[in-house]
Amino acid sequence: MEMAETRAEELLERYSDMVMRIALHHVKSRTDAEDIAQEVFLKRITARRPFASPEHEKAWMIRVTINQCRDFLKVSQHLCTGALKENVPAAPRKDFEVLEAVQCLPASYKNVIYLYYYEGFSVKEIARILHRRENTVSSWLHRARAALKDLLTGGFDDE
Repeated sequence: MEMAETRAEELLERYSDMVMRIALHHVKSRTDAEDIAQEVFLKRITARRPFASPEHEKAWMIRVTINQCRDFLKVSQHLCTGALKENVPAAPRKDFEVLEAVQCLPASYKNVIYLYYYEGFSVKEIARILHRRENTVSSWLHRARAALKDLLTGGFDDE
């Protein structure tokens, strides 16, 4: 039993910050993100599959987290309870505008922006994580940047 506890602690130490960031990015509620993270770690601990490398395990954790967020959001759309917004410390106005604009993007664009800029993955790594071709990920990244530029500049080009 002690070995399982040690393995769980190692997983939490290695991936908890990343899983929480991804979940918060998608669901925007700390308590919901914590629930999602708990499900992700439960799936990892009960999954008896070996991974080829730590990078492979990390990619698996990201994929499962994104899928858990999607499932949560599908269910929550049907349950619309009118939950109160949490009091989250205010980010600097410019950062808030960028985050708000990212949240307006389609899910595929939102995911590539997050993985590229916040997690530091390359296009090739993102393609592997999302099970898409590199060209698709590059296109999504290009379109997401263009959409963000339009959203943040009000659709006008100052150049």
